[in-house]
Amino acid sequence: MTTAKDIMNPGAHWITRSDTLEHAARMMRELNLGALPVGDEAHEERLCGIITDRDIVVKCVADGRSPADCRASDIIEGTPRWIDADADISDVLNEMESHRIRRLPVIENKRMVGMISEADLARHLPDRQFAEFADHVYAAG
Repeated sequence: MTTAKDIMNPGAHWITRSDTLEHAARMMRELNLGALPVGDEAHEERLCGIITDRDIVVKCVADGRSPADCRASDIIEGTPRWIDADADISDVLNEMESHRIRRLPVIENKRMVGMISEADLARHLPDRQFAEFADHVYAAG
């Protein structure tokens, strides 16, 4: 059985809800990441949301706001999705497809231990299965 932990990109770099989007963008550049989890200030490892590079552009810059003045808490929305490290890859696919998400945090013992991205799926799935995933995630709807 292939698990979430088998295919994830290990490690977890966080920002807090009060961090600026400028700080988030710099971290993304330095770490070559497209997304960062957002943690609660009191419990940094408590997942409050995820910020993507696209979020910074669409929800801040395109609205004429400055990333230096905009906080992570200003743009995170909804309840973040995640998967247990021991979950089967079929559960990973179901979670990502049903919520049409491209990145999924992996949690082990209540701590984030990694992230699964589309690139991780592409490396570990047969072409046909990855194509089905892409159809579900990118389908007009």
